[in-house]
Amino acid sequence: MMNSRLLKMKESNLLAKIPFYLFCLFIAWFIFALLIWPNVNVLVDIFWVDGELSLSAFGRLSGSNRAIRAILNSFLLATVLTVTVNIVGTFIVLVTEYFDIKGARILRVGFMSTLVFSGMVLNNGYLYVYGQNGVLTNIFTRILPNLEPTWFTGFPAVLFVMTFACTTNHMLFFRNGVKGLDNNTIEAAKNLGSSQWQVLKDVVFPTLFPIIMTLVIMSFQLGLGAMAAPIMVGGSFETISPLILSFTQRPSSRDLAALLSIILGIAQIILLVVMTRNEKKGNYMSISKTKTRVTKQKIENKVANIVVHALSYILFVIYTIPLILVILFSFMNLQGISQSTLSLDYFTLENYRAILTNNTNYGPLLTSAVYAGGAAVLAVLFMIMIARIVMKNKNNKLAEWTEYLFYIPWLLPGLMLALGLIISYDSPSFLLLGNSVIGSVWILPLVYLIMMLPSTLRYIKGAYYSFDNNLEDASRILGSSPIRTFLRIILPALLPTALALVALNFNNFLADYDLSAFLYHPAYPTIGITIRRNADAANNVNAAAVNLVYSVIIMAVSSIMFYVVYGRGSKMGEKKSGIRNSRRRIKAPVIVTGLGDTGVDDPATGEKA
Repeated sequence: MMNSRLLKMKESNLLAKIPFYLFCLFIAWFIFALLIWPNVNVLVDIFWVDGELSLSAFGRLSGSNRAIRAILNSFLLATVLTVTVNIVGTFIVLVTEYFDIKGARILRVGFMSTLVFSGMVLNNGYLYVYGQNGVLTNIFTRILPNLEPTWFTGFPAVLFVMTFACTTNHMLFFRNGVKGLDNNTIEAAKNLGSSQWQVLKDVVFPTLFPIIMTLVIMSFQLGLGAMAAPIMVGGSFETISPLILSFTQRPSSRDLAALLSIILGIAQIILLVVMTRNEKKGNYMSISKTKTRVTKQKIENKVANIVVHALSYILFVIYTIPLILVILFSFMNLQGISQSTLSLDYFTLENYRAILTNNTNYGPLLTSAVYAGGAAVLAVLFMIMIARIVMKNKNNKLAEWTEYLFYIPWLLPGLMLALGLIISYDSPSFLLLGNSVIGSVWILPLVYLIMMLPSTLRYIKGAYYSFDNNLEDASRILGSSPIRTFLRIILPALLPTALALVALNFNNFLADYDLSAFLYHPAYPTIGITIRRNADAANNVNAAAVNLVYSVIIMAVSSIMFYVVYGRGSKMGEKKSGIRNSRRRIKAPVIVTGLGDTGVDDPATGEKA
């Protein structure tokens, strides 16, 4: 009788574990089929030709003047961008958080506009202002008749756009570092007779050095992998990423595209190693545990004070003019847009009506929202389960390596993964249950999901660290099953972090162009693809009007999402989660594709991510 009971208990336990074993099998398939095999095939496509080892791709690449020029252009852009972005980024943070500047709050709003005015939307905005038919270009050509309408193109234009577009990281990371400075240290240096410049040089910058080095590396990486800006305003200035896209569209050149992807990947891995070493030298997430908050410093030199104020507002104008003009001209009729004239006589809501009521126009926006939203939700749910397994098996090597494998998208550029999927599954494959990625609708949101996984896993794992395991033990003692415990105790505790990650992942990929250009279905173009098409100078004024409305809608959606993350939405998440005894405000994670953790406070623990 006893043996029969034990046998039934064993059978019951085995049946209960079947879903877990099936999920483990799914994890193994996912890692091999979607993370490892595509990248292996990129290498095979380069080095294995006609059944034997071949280095011919290197010869073809070195013999291509276009490819060599693109590589040199990418490294030139990355190098110069490292200087310009960090000068501008450091300046705008200091004038809003360190120095006592009049109107610092409004300046801060302008400088942080790139949080919602970014990517393809930002590039289209700059093109609309400075491009061939841009608002300011029309004004400049009236004043200077000999000025070429195509003056805003090439390397200077790309550098200009990306310099101001890429300071978002400074307003997030460097700003937090400045706000965390110890005011006592600064005052002590001043009392010892140090000038304001000496305090900056000998106290402030050394304290923030780890953050500065991280931002230098991130700026270099952004310049190296630039795609949207070179395509939109680069003209003949071609970089690696657009060239990969061009080569991928021709089957005979895919090996060159793969080799260029490898070059990007190697550079990215080197950057990650450098950043990791730099990370070990100092805690750049929380510079100092200050007891006295830094007091804004008044610039003592009157001339310097005037110059800094003037530069601050000049930069404010540069940041906000494209955004403001895009919003205003979205309410102008076609005549006002074509003449670049703001007037109440041209005011209309027809542009918005045409977008919101016409399936052809709102279709791309809806497609992008579904793709980005679905991928964001699934990525968070998937990583909650993965993090659960990892945290419950901390000493298990298999679980540890499983976690590492999910960080692969951090090590390699998204373009390489996209190319690997095309090469691996351009025909029906048993790994995809007889499906092919060519002509498929689901491949793009799947790649979105894959690119979201590393940072999502890292932050969800951080949230698990803050969870009180005694609550889980108490639930089990009271007779709850593991699934009921997870749904009623653990999941609600993770909900605020999960909501923050869904919002930020959605924002990051809503207006994506880079991956869409490789993988989108012709019948379902994304908003990034549509904006790029409409930005072509050959298109009519109606296309420009559509782009203006798209830009405003995307900015509105992104603003709402950031409000959900940073504003009352996070508190609502806490209330819904049932955590009544905590009123901590969530510090939302910031995801930077390709470089891994960037030292932001963990959204759940406040510890270094």
